[in-house]
Amino acid sequence: MAASSNRITLGPLVAAIDQGTSSTRFLVFNSKTAELLSHHQVEIRQSFPKEGWVEEDPREILQSVYECMERTCEKLTQLNIDISNIKAIGVTNQRETTLVWDRRTGEPLYNAIVWLDLRTQSTVERLISKTPGRNKNHLKHKTGLPISTYFSAVKLRWLLDNVPEVREAVESNRALFGTVDSWLIWCLTGGACGGVHCTDVTNASRTMLFNIHTLNWDPELCRYFGVPMEILPRVRSSSEIYGLMCLGDQSAALVGQMCFQDGQAKNTYGTGCFLLRNTGSKPVMSDHGLLTTVAYKLGRDKPACYALEGSVAIAGAVVRWLQDNLGIIGSSEELEQCAASVGTSYGCYFVPAFSGLYAPYWEPSARGIICGLTQFTNKNHVAFAALEAVCFQTREILDAMNQDSGIPLSQLQVDGGMTSNRLLMQLQADILCIPVVKPSMPETTALGAAMAAGAAEGVSVWSLRSEDLNEATCDKFEPQINPEESELRYARWKKAVQKSMNWETTEPLSNGNGEASIFSSVPLGFYIMGSMLMLIGAKFLQPS
Repeated sequence: MAASSNRITLGPLVAAIDQGTSSTRFLVFNSKTAELLSHHQVEIRQSFPKEGWVEEDPREILQSVYECMERTCEKLTQLNIDISNIKAIGVTNQRETTLVWDRRTGEPLYNAIVWLDLRTQSTVERLISKTPGRNKNHLKHKTGLPISTYFSAVKLRWLLDNVPEVREAVESNRALFGTVDSWLIWCLTGGACGGVHCTDVTNASRTMLFNIHTLNWDPELCRYFGVPMEILPRVRSSSEIYGLMCLGDQSAALVGQMCFQDGQAKNTYGTGCFLLRNTGSKPVMSDHGLLTTVAYKLGRDKPACYALEGSVAIAGAVVRWLQDNLGIIGSSEELEQCAASVGTSYGCYFVPAFSGLYAPYWEPSARGIICGLTQFTNKNHVAFAALEAVCFQTREILDAMNQDSGIPLSQLQVDGGMTSNRLLMQLQADILCIPVVKPSMPETTALGAAMAAGAAEGVSVWSLRSEDLNEATCDKFEPQINPEESELRYARWKKAVQKSMNWETTEPLSNGNGEASIFSSVPLGFYIMGSMLMLIGAKFLQPS
């Protein structure tokens, strides 16, 4: 570390709370150089009460924030850095994850329903059935989103329908709804004793209750989902003082990657994979399965900036699945080693549609498959196929994005935890047939939240003018295979994706008692009936 005399002249510091799906971090940056000075990280436990359900404990999320803040400040103190120089704190968070809590007691009324959760599939189908022509894009003109299990409104609808405590709290005017940013800000600014109940435009735009044109909660959307507007947080810009600054995690990464110009894009490899392309001050509606979302609004009186987004449910989560569920690897580092040892999937393709398929398909009936197996296939080939799956999914989104914009990207900026896997980054360049550019400072999501906080009016310790932004040093991965081979592998991937679809339906035929009947499967029914008739016939045809 620098000498003590240098540390005293660091100047204003800006911190960020980065609350993600699998962990919470608190990071402190030098606002003049964007240097990361110290951080601390705590993992978050997920629970899976039923198949397809994913929950987290709101109290544990909050406690993890307190722990990270405390430990980071201890580290700064040990480095002789004055923590009173922290002038602002930004919040970046897992989006869509849904919470409801009691405004009087401050207690959560149910676990947080994580964005990956599939329990709302029947709710989604019921809502779509009410639309003209059963059109999942019926609300897209206002929200930029299809009706999907992914977004907060259907999770909130499920809570209202299935959790008596939530319904009673709403009826007695005690309930507050929010995504993770709202929960943290409310708790950290006083909670039941005057906490600020707010969100920013980026998180609001992921609820399906927010009109991305007016930048307000939409009464018609709220009526459609049966959500009382009194429980919704106040919507603010992404960069202003209201206790703590907040910015949805993928929008924060867009800011941290300095994607301030129309046409610039970044891809974040975390639990899921999220590719955002800045489309400027006007929302662009996708014709190819992408989402239209608010990228940021950097000030109360500043215009909103929009983005096209492609969302992949399973990216880094596939590593955890191979490690925890199958036990064929011990760590993400081992995954890279296994894949590198063979350098090919040997025709094996892995479609990790554990939560259905997100962009560009929006196909909730899909499920994960591994296909193309032979006797020669081993765990190393499956490891390679898992990494390729992340890259192929990104390719599908990038193709859709290029079609929507009409201007192909010439390179892809990347960030997130998985970018430390150099084999993955090289595979991504090979499959996209364009260079992949990775900043040497990988914490761009937290950096973006810190930048938005430091630039807020009244704080103003971080300039977002292009001439004041430091040029980041980067690693660049160039394509190393010929385009023909890339296209062949991609075509096989698309074939595998088709095989993964239409595996699940939410409403099996029942026997009248609410239980699925064996005769709901027509082939199985014929087989059983035929077998019974053969047995009966054989009995009567036996010679006496």
